[in-house]
Amino acid sequence: MGFFEQLKEKFTQQKDAVAEKFKEGLAKTRQNFAGKVAKYRKVDEEFFEELEEVLIQADVGFDTVLELVDELKMEVKRRNIKDPADVKDVITEKLVDIYNAGGGQNGLNIQEKGPTVILFVGVNGVGKTTTIGKLAHRFIRDGKKVLLAAGDTFRAGAIEQLEVWGRRVGAEVIKQKEGSDPAAVVYDALQAARSRNADILLCDTAGRLQNKANLMKELEKVKRVIERQVPGAPHEVLLVLDATTGQNALVQAKQFKEAAGVTGIVLTKLDGTAKGGIVLSIRKELNIPVKFVGLGEKMDDLEVFDPEKFVYGLFEGLTE
Repeated sequence: MGFFEQLKEKFTQQKDAVAEKFKEGLAKTRQNFAGKVAKYRKVDEEFFEELEEVLIQADVGFDTVLELVDELKMEVKRRNIKDPADVKDVITEKLVDIYNAGGGQNGLNIQEKGPTVILFVGVNGVGKTTTIGKLAHRFIRDGKKVLLAAGDTFRAGAIEQLEVWGRRVGAEVIKQKEGSDPAAVVYDALQAARSRNADILLCDTAGRLQNKANLMKELEKVKRVIERQVPGAPHEVLLVLDATTGQNALVQAKQFKEAAGVTGIVLTKLDGTAKGGIVLSIRKELNIPVKFVGLGEKMDDLEVFDPEKFVYGLFEGLTE
């Protein structure tokens, strides 16, 4: 049994709801593949050219695609594969290998003795506050005590938006008035997290990239405050990116990686794009693990990223 068939059997037997969610969430990217690659009846140069084009359009990344297609050609020749349907096994295996080659920790660095401090960074409009709310919901569902720090004091309505999520999921929000020093808000939140024996502190930050130098200095100041109060923290710096922006998300990731010491990516709106390959692009080019993906609008639609479930969602139903 080939690699893809093994994945399919595993997820089907386990009735894996998350794998099905990946399948539903990656429908737009998969349809882009289906319309073009599934029409081929033989594995020839034309097939590989089309595959190359489709992968580039899905934002897998130019260099990664060329490398992948070269490896596929060699493997197809070695295994004497003639049917395009059989290429699915090879390509899914290679994509998982590409993702896993980066190493690093896919899960979150949760401390046994709290608080675990997680700092969220990213530009305005990517779904940062919503992600904080959804992640808080996950933690609370698992029995953790969660506090939220309203560190985005500049965007109009940001504090109120976080308070709405706080009420919705049952997490206290530590805030000051609009325009306050974000580092002071985070300082207060750290004190509150300790005094209330919180397990998790999720810190929102501003995302005004048009004023990049000031923003990055501000993030560095917030990080210094956290480090002084809780040695070894922040335990995670999660960069929130909007998957629908494709390569633009990669540019943002490069800008934040250096200044903020990003430890993981949260990719929102993966269900709303045909550019799902950006997951691999980010992993390959920046060597930062994608820790969570947004696969829908509901509170439970933030899922831990799993490369096997990702490729299952990308290829299930194709060339059948």
